[in-house]
Amino acid sequence: MSNKIKVGILFGGKSAEHEVSLQSAKNILEAIDRDKYDILLLGIDKQGQWHMGNESEFVLHKDNPRLIALNKSNDHLALIPGQARENLVDLKKKESIHQIDVVFPVLHGPFGEDGTVQGLFKLAGIPFVGAGVLGSAVGMDKDVMKRLLRDADITIADFIAVQSHERTTISYHEIRKRFGAPFFAKPANLGSSVGVHKVHNENEFMPALDDAFRFDTKIIIEEFVDGREIECAVLGNEDPRASVPGEILPSHEFYSYEAKYIDEQGAVLEIPAKVPENASSKIRDISIKAFKTLCCEGMARVDCFLKKDGSVVVNEINTIPGFTSISMYTKLWEASGIPYGELIDQLIQLALARHEKEKGLQSHYSQDVP
Repeated sequence: MSNKIKVGILFGGKSAEHEVSLQSAKNILEAIDRDKYDILLLGIDKQGQWHMGNESEFVLHKDNPRLIALNKSNDHLALIPGQARENLVDLKKKESIHQIDVVFPVLHGPFGEDGTVQGLFKLAGIPFVGAGVLGSAVGMDKDVMKRLLRDADITIADFIAVQSHERTTISYHEIRKRFGAPFFAKPANLGSSVGVHKVHNENEFMPALDDAFRFDTKIIIEEFVDGREIECAVLGNEDPRASVPGEILPSHEFYSYEAKYIDEQGAVLEIPAKVPENASSKIRDISIKAFKTLCCEGMARVDCFLKKDGSVVVNEINTIPGFTSISMYTKLWEASGIPYGELIDQLIQLALARHEKEKGLQSHYSQDVP
């Protein structure tokens, strides 16, 4: 019997970031230490069906980000809580097929990064990498996230949140009077710049809102911040640490989905960022403060703007950052002395440590306890 830790890599999902997740899973699979870990590939298709993947062909067109797709299997799975981790069931055979020691979710966006899957693993009693239910939920919702950051005296861009039923009550002129132009419109619960628009004039306003509302029932409209785009990676549970910061220099007007994942010349990543040491230290400190404020655990990437006057504005946090070949999170830690494979190992160990700590908590009330 193998003494290796069985890791379930969970990828795909129902969100608009499905294809990004496939790229992340591919890179984790290539980097993970096979002497230490056994791998089980768990792919979720766009309809929400779970599949057990064959390692040699778990994605189609894996080297082409425009065509990459989940290769659906005939093994349809269900996760059944409360069976001591032997809870992956083959729906055809109606029998338990695998034991998982820990899950590494790389599900970007809704139905994966927002606390839904994390709650499922909590119920099932399975350790998992990354933030828990609360940290995942508030980190995903840009409206709630920004209000919590603001309450913690962390500088953010001025913004408003608009629900879908309120869309007819706002006008371009009111928004421009508050924020000036250009400004941004984006879905509240999505990442990878999906549905994000930089609005320059009235003609662009309603199409931008219409597109953002295609992905969410709540959108964010926020001011444009004139600053350098700086990102910082955070790693840890109770005592997190921050990486060196890195700068994104997009060739597009902003760091769009196309620039991130499709256009190979979409951006230049400068790691470490060429910033003064005091600015670097400030960014790292603010990133850790944001991580703690939002109740994050395990990992997160904090995206900031560094303004000309030296002030730092936090844009957002990503609790399941990308693990693609061009993703900043892994590159930032590599520049900070932690190679990709070692980073994956540390994240898994952080998940197991948190699970062991939580197992020691009492789950029922007893008058006999002093």
